[in-house]
Amino acid sequence: MSQLRRFLVNEDGPTAVEYAVMLALILLAALVGIASVGTATSDLFNTSSSEMQAHGIN
Repeated sequence: MSQLRRFLVNEDGPTAVEYAVMLALILLAALVGIASVGTATSDLFNTSSSEMQAHGIN
């Protein structure tokens, strides 16, 4: 009976799960941010390339 009580009172498991969820959310936000920056950078270089070609600069 005391082992069951200790199991129900123990908070190590839920704490680990909370940290795992927070880590997953942080990683997701980082990946979205990195992808967004990558897309914006690619668009910037493509626009620059198009403008240079339009003005005869190769």
